[in-house]
Amino acid sequence: MNDFLLYFKLGLTHVLDFKAYDHILFLLVLVVPYTAKQWKELLYLVSIFTVGHTLTLALAAYKILEVNVGLIEFLIPFTIFVTALLNIFFGLNSKASTKLKMVCTFCFGWVHGLGFSYYLQMLLADTDSKLIPLVEFALGIEGAQVLIAVVMLLLFALLHLIFKVTKRDWILVCSAIVVGIVIPMMEERFDAFLKIITS
Repeated sequence: MNDFLLYFKLGLTHVLDFKAYDHILFLLVLVVPYTAKQWKELLYLVSIFTVGHTLTLALAAYKILEVNVGLIEFLIPFTIFVTALLNIFFGLNSKASTKLKMVCTFCFGWVHGLGFSYYLQMLLADTDSKLIPLVEFALGIEGAQVLIAVVMLLLFALLHLIFKVTKRDWILVCSAIVVGIVIPMMEERFDAFLKIITS
C-alpha cells in the first residue's frame, strides 16, 4: 500500500507541478470545449491520453524506445498549439472534431509520455519489477488529469452562471491565451529541433 501511494503521489505531483506546466496547458485546451453535461465524453478523452502516454512510458521504462529529448521538448508545445487551434476552428462543432481529437489525443499522449520517460527511468532504475510502479504512476497521472478537468468544468459553470460567459467566448479566450504562451516555447526550442531533424 505504501508503494502504491508513493508512485500514485509521484504521478499526481508530476502533472500538477506548476514549474513544468506544459502538461497542464495541454489539459486546459483539451478540456475547454466541454461542459459538465459532456463529462463522460471528456473522461473518455482524458483516459485515451493516459493510455497513449502510459504506452510510451512502458516502452521507455523497458528501454525498448529511446527518443532524442530535444525532439520531444519541441513536440510537446507543438501538440498544445495544434490542440488549441482545433478548439478555435472546431471547438463549437464537437461532432466534427470528436474523432479527430481522439486520434490526436492518443498520438499526443505518446509525445507527452516520452516527456515523462526520462524522469520515470531514473525513478525505476533500481526496481526489478517495473510494471506495477508504472501502473501506479499512470493512475496518479490520470487522477491529476481528472482533477484539472473537474476544476475547468466548475470554473466555466461559475463564469457562465455569474457573468453569463458563453461557451464560444470561453473556448476562444482560453485557447488564444494558451497559443500565446506556447508560441514562445516553440520558438525557444525550434533551433534544437531543426538540428535534430537535419543531422
